Amino acid sequence: MTDSNTCHSICPKGLDISAVYDILRKQKKLRLSEEAEARIRSCRVFMEGYIQSSERPIYGINTGFGSLCHVQISEEEMGQLQLNLVRSHACGMGAEVPQELVRLMLLLKIQNMAAGYSGVRVELVQRLIDFYNEGIVPVVYEQGSLGASGDLAPLAHLSLPLIGEGEVWYKGRRRTAAEVLTEMGWEPLSLSAKEGLALLNGTQFSTAYALWAVLEGQKLWAWANVCAALSMDGFRCLYSPLAAPLHRIRRQPGQEVCAAALREYLRESEIGKQNKEQVQDPYAFRCVPQVHGASWGVLQHVKEVVENELSSVTDNPSVFPEEDLILSGGNFHAQPIALALDYLGLALSELGSISERRLFQLLSGKRDLPPFLVSKPGLHSGMMIVQYTAAAIASQNKQLCTPASADSIVSSNGQEDHVSMAANAGTKTLRILDNLRRLLALELMAAVQALYFRLPANTGQPLRPLIEAFREKVPPLQTDRILSDDMHRAEDFLRQEVETLLKS
Repeated sequence: MTDSNTCHSICPKGLDISAVYDILRKQKKLRLSEEAEARIRSCRVFMEGYIQSSERPIYGINTGFGSLCHVQISEEEMGQLQLNLVRSHACGMGAEVPQELVRLMLLLKIQNMAAGYSGVRVELVQRLIDFYNEGIVPVVYEQGSLGASGDLAPLAHLSLPLIGEGEVWYKGRRRTAAEVLTEMGWEPLSLSAKEGLALLNGTQFSTAYALWAVLEGQKLWAWANVCAALSMDGFRCLYSPLAAPLHRIRRQPGQEVCAAALREYLRESEIGKQNKEQVQDPYAFRCVPQVHGASWGVLQHVKEVVENELSSVTDNPSVFPEEDLILSGGNFHAQPIALALDYLGLALSELGSISERRLFQLLSGKRDLPPFLVSKPGLHSGMMIVQYTAAAIASQNKQLCTPASADSIVSSNGQEDHVSMAANAGTKTLRILDNLRRLLALELMAAVQALYFRLPANTGQPLRPLIEAFREKVPPLQTDRILSDDMHRAEDFLRQEVETLLKS
C-alpha cells in the first residue's frame, strides 16, 4: 500500500489548494489512482473508435490548427501532426519560468488529463508523472502565451522533453532532454492522435501562477498583519480602532479576521498600556483592518476561482464517451484566471502601499522616535534611504496593476480574435508579490528598530519570539552601515512561516 504521507494519488475529481500545498510542503510523489487510469483508458478507446467511424473532420485530430482548421489531415499523418504542433508552438521568449512553477504546471497538466476527457494514452500521463517524481523540470519561458487557445508556447516548452527535445533542469544542471532521457533509460514518446493538442491546450501556465500567487499571498497577508502590529506599537498607536464592536457593524469578514489577528499579536503589550496623548492615528495604522481585510476578501475570491480551475478540464476538443461526443469549444480561454489575477495583483499592491506609508511615519521623527530611527541623526542618516527604496518599489507595483485582461490582440489570422492575456497577468502578479515581500521586509526592519527605542517597554507577548529571531539576522542599527545586506536578510526572513516563528 502506498503511504499517503509520501505519495499523492491523482484522482479524476480534481485538486483543491490545501491538497496542492500538502503535496508541495511534504514533497510528495504522484501516482495515478485506479479510477483515473481506467477513465483515461476508456476515453482513449472511445476516441480511437470515434475517429475510425466518423466521416466528419474533428478539430486538431484530423485537421490543422487555428485558422488552418479547414485543412484535412490523413490518418497516416495524425501522429506527425501532433509532433509538428509541439515543435512549431515552442516559441517562448524572455526569462525562464521559476522551477517551482514549472513543477506546478506539470502537476496541473497531469490532473487535467486524469479527469478522463482528453483522449490521451495512459503512457503519456505516466511520463509526465515520471518527470515530476524524478525532479526533471522542463525549461519554460515566461513570454509567448495569450491566455487563449491554451497557454500554447509555455506548454509547448513543457512538452518538448517528452519527445526528447528541448532542455530540462535535472539535479541542479541545465541539460538537453535527450541526454537526460538516455540517462533515465527512457525512449522519447511518439505522440499519437490528439496528444500534442491535449498537451498544449489548457490554462496550466496561467493557473500555476494564480495558484502560486494565492499560496504566497496568504503567507504575506499574515506577514502584513504582523508588520502592522509591530509598527502600531513602534509608533505608539491607540488600540481602540481594533475593538471588535467596530468591525462587527461593518459586516466585512476580512476586516474582522484582520482585527482579531492584530488584537492577538498585541496581547499583553506593555507599550499598549501606556498613556497616549493623541486622539487619532494616521490611516496607515488606524485603517489596517479595513485595508488588509479587503485584500483578504480578494484572496478568498481568487482562491475559489483557482480551486474551480484545479478541478476543470481546459483542453480542446473534449471527449465524452458517455454521451458519444467529441466537442470542440473554448474551455482553454483563461478569462476567469486573467480577471482573478488582475484583481489579486491590485489587492497585493495595496498591502504594500499601506506598508510603505507606515514605514514613512516610523521614520518621520514623531512620537518620541528619532528621525530615521538612528541615535544621532545628522551625523548618521539611519534608515532615510530605506524609505526611498520602499517608495520606488511601491510605485513599481502601482504601475504593474494596469490590468492585463483589459487588453486583447487578434491572432491566428483572426480565428482567435479575443484573448485573455492571463499569462501576462500571471507574470506581473508574481512581480507584485515579490515586491510586496520586499516592502514588508523594509517595514519589519523599521518597526523592530522603532521598538528598540521603546525599551524597556515591550510589544505584544506573541510577537516577542519573532523579534528575537529577526534580531539574530538583523542587529539594531546604532551607526550608519550598508543597509542593503540587512534588507536582503529581512526579505529572506519573510520567506518563513509566521506561525512557526510565533510559536518558537
